[in-house]
Amino acid sequence: MTEKTAESSRLKTITLKVNHKEYTVDVEPRMLLSDVLRDELRLTGTHVGCEHGVCGACTIMMDGRPVRSCLVFGVQADQAEIVTVEGLESGDGELHPLQNGFWEKHGLQCGFCTPGMLMTACHLLEHNPDPSREEIREAISGNLCRCTGYQGIVDAVEYAAKEMRERAE
Repeated sequence: MTEKTAESSRLKTITLKVNHKEYTVDVEPRMLLSDVLRDELRLTGTHVGCEHGVCGACTIMMDGRPVRSCLVFGVQADQAEIVTVEGLESGDGELHPLQNGFWEKHGLQCGFCTPGMLMTACHLLEHNPDPSREEIREAISGNLCRCTGYQGIVDAVEYAAKEMRERAE
């Protein structure tokens, strides 16, 4: 068997629905979902920090739940519905209320943790449209930020929650 044939026989074909678009891609069985998203699909908004599931920078939504994409193999996500930070924006380019909140309330500095924070906060607001500041802090407690001290992030999520409730009225 040639090297190229051996390589192609190791690849697995997976199908993912990412940000409402279907993709079929051949991946190595041990390729991480974060790498599939970034390297194969060129969706680089998902950041990779610790690669151990600790920092939360790689958080995405998979089948409606927040998941650390550095802890999932791409083949485990076969047939999954995934939303990345790129999928928060509306089809017409309008920012999601959380993205607006982070902008308006200075919830970001270097921006490295921001995609994971946005995805985590999005899940919170889908399940609790009017969280207290303590509930916001609890929800984002698994995501590490080294720049903001979290005050701006909590303010941003609170701002977005209010904006989303007003839009729903």
